[in-house]
Amino acid sequence: MLDSIVFEQQGIPSASIITHVFRATGNAMARTWGLEGFRFLEMPHPIANLTDKQLDERAAAIAPEVAKLLLEGQKG
Repeated sequence: MLDSIVFEQQGIPSASIITHVFRATGNAMARTWGLEGFRFLEMPHPIANLTDKQLDERAAAIAPEVAKLLLEGQKG
């Protein structure tokens, strides 16, 4: 999250991906850094126990949302 926040503050498009259990933490971090309403993407938790194939499937599923966020930016 913080890398994306810093990039966005520098005018560099970014996309953060978190697992859904960290939604409140992500929102709090964005508020703390002055970016209320910062957009980030969520995927189901947990991911640590997934196989490489399962991770690839999740990445493929979220890739269109990543591209959309990067193209639209935070104001989208």
